[in-house]
Amino acid sequence: MSALVGTVATADVIICCGSGGVGKTTTAAAIAMQAAEIGRRAVVITIDPARRLADALGVPGELNNEPLRLDLDAPGELWALMLDASSTFDGLVLKYAADDNQAQRILANPFYRNVASTLSGTQEFMAAERLHALYADERFDVVIVDTPPTRSALDFLAAPRTLTRFLDHPLFKLIMLPARRGLRVLNLATQPILRSISKAVGGEVLTDAMAFFQAFQGMEIGFRARADEVSGLVTSPATRFVLVASPRADTVEEARFFAGRLAQSDIDVAALVVNRCTPIFGAPPGRVPRTARGRAAYDNLLRLNEMARHEREHVGAALGDLAGGAVWVPLLAHDVHDMESLERIRFHLFGRTG
Repeated sequence: MSALVGTVATADVIICCGSGGVGKTTTAAAIAMQAAEIGRRAVVITIDPARRLADALGVPGELNNEPLRLDLDAPGELWALMLDASSTFDGLVLKYAADDNQAQRILANPFYRNVASTLSGTQEFMAAERLHALYADERFDVVIVDTPPTRSALDFLAAPRTLTRFLDHPLFKLIMLPARRGLRVLNLATQPILRSISKAVGGEVLTDAMAFFQAFQGMEIGFRARADEVSGLVTSPATRFVLVASPRADTVEEARFFAGRLAQSDIDVAALVVNRCTPIFGAPPGRVPRTARGRAAYDNLLRLNEMARHEREHVGAALGDLAGGAVWVPLLAHDVHDMESLERIRFHLFGRTG
């Protein structure tokens, strides 16, 4: 049994990572299809705002933050969704607010609306949070994550700890102090640090920010506990990482980078998938054909086999032992745009029976 087959059969969470243009979204979709084929209830989520996952699954409309069940003739189930960070953040506010009044004060705050959509790190933490929510959802046995095609794709590993550090920051505690002690809101004119910030970002922005943080009073405990839970899931044995690459030199180097990032967090790569590779067609005939057409075909076969050998040697030199158990998927004539073409990818990854 290959490492990839075992991963799909036993993991609770499968995170597909790799650079852009290597077929990562297609691989994630095919893994989810395979999970459904062996009887598991699989949900695949993409963090990438492009509609590649919808295209790979043949979904005519848009995916959104709620799982959509797809029509698949399989013993299990296949669901799909696309992360909406703002909606996920809203859900956390509603979950941890003491009452509806506190929740509405936060949701209507201009600073919060900006934070929920643009603040650095918000996307990554909400991706990890949505993953945790899907993991806890009794409708699903396994969650497959399609990460963004950038070097920041694994930033959600650190996102929960980043949120915790923010909650511990002295400025956050200073702004929260009046609410904790039942005092009135801080006066900008009496706090030198706040006056400096006000000059930099504008008084109205800072006022909105302070109103947001003080409306947030008491909720940081729930957010901190949730961040710890999310961090524990991402690094737990229940979560496996599948590294996706192609034979090109730049994407192999990116794969080495991702493997190194995971190693820094003491996480092993469960399986390696190399997409868009040159297939091995077998040994050429013992004799060179006599006809011009036959010799041309013979020479072409030699060139293709040499390319395939070079690709495998290059990946092996860069990724070492990972390459020994890699699954090699050949370059296909057409893009994946429906269930039928996705089934061809699944066959290359797992074989006809999986």
